[in-house]
Amino acid sequence: MKVYTLTGKSGTGKSYQAINLCKEKHIESIIDDGLFIYKNRVEAGISAKRQKTMVGAIKTAVFHLDAHAAQVAQRIAELAPASILIIGTSDKMTDKIVGRLGLPAVHERIYIEQITTKEEREIADKQRHMLGKHVIPAPTLQLKRDFAGYFLDPLRILRGIGGKMQEPEKTVVRPTFSYMGEFFISDSVMKDIADCVARETDGICRVLKIYENTAPDNLMIDVSVAACAKARIWESAMAFQQRLAETVELMTAFNVVRVNVEVKWIE
Repeated sequence: MKVYTLTGKSGTGKSYQAINLCKEKHIESIIDDGLFIYKNRVEAGISAKRQKTMVGAIKTAVFHLDAHAAQVAQRIAELAPASILIIGTSDKMTDKIVGRLGLPAVHERIYIEQITTKEEREIADKQRHMLGKHVIPAPTLQLKRDFAGYFLDPLRILRGIGGKMQEPEKTVVRPTFSYMGEFFISDSVMKDIADCVARETDGICRVLKIYENTAPDNLMIDVSVAACAKARIWESAMAFQQRLAETVELMTAFNVVRVNVEVKWIE
């Protein structure tokens, strides 16, 4: 296995550049902030960006916990990638990760200054330190459950290849430790969202009741609605169900796994 490292100061765009670097050098897998990503899929690990403090994030990124290191090392051994890129803020950090995961000696060291311009690093620094945004080099769908309840956005890299656009390969997340305090989504917000969706759905007059478990990673919603007298009830209920799930996920970043719609009566 060939081990590559990509190092640079925090907020210089290392994770943003990782995918392109892997394509250029044909690197199969990535270790970034506690995650093992193999061929664009998160295979093992815990993201440092889920930690509530900066200290906790650093410990996770260097695989301080034995159980975390062992889990990732085992998965690497099972998949046996031909090459792996380790992302860190210094050679000392990447060397520590190599040791914790029992990887071979570093084959090539790459520095962020070698592959980016000063302007690109300044933009990345602004995104990190002013807007609190972090990039994870994996598709949003891969991270959706792990980061449910956080503010997520797919970082869409659209490149024309024969007139077609590629799927997004990076995700932007604002970790907990980037905020000045915690945030909560009130139960009444779900009712407000459902009311808005009902007003925009043909055939649905209003929302009567809504019940949800407010579990960010496993949200289930039960909602009772009143349908309009001339509505095509089945089609209207299905449209409302799909739109409600999409809207809740978009506005809250919760992972919606089920929406049950009961048409209680006709108005």
